Amino acid sequence: MVLSVGERSRKCKNIIRYIQAMFIQTTYLSELDISPTKLARHLKVSPRTVSRLLIGHTNVSAEMALKLSVVLGGSLESWLQIQRNYDLWQARQTFDTEGYQQLCT
Repeated sequence: MVLSVGERSRKCKNIIRYIQAMFIQTTYLSELDISPTKLARHLKVSPRTVSRLLIGHTNVSAEMALKLSVVLGGSLESWLQIQRNYDLWQARQTFDTEGYQQLCT
């Protein structure tokens, strides 16, 4: 089965978000026996927000990264890097370099 570029992009996007979600679930929630509801309470967000984060339907904002670093540990930068990696991947899928010229060599 051959996938179109759009289909491949959607599948990869879902995989990357799934990996982000699985990282939080396996590294923190499962290992430390923390429920999503408890995490939501400690992050001071709604359980729906945590649910969306854990199924990969929401971005890790700067504010959420701050909260995750305080509540779960890890550096702010590491939480932001997860989102940056995803954002860069997504930009590379759609950015066309045609017509751009390098100013500095």
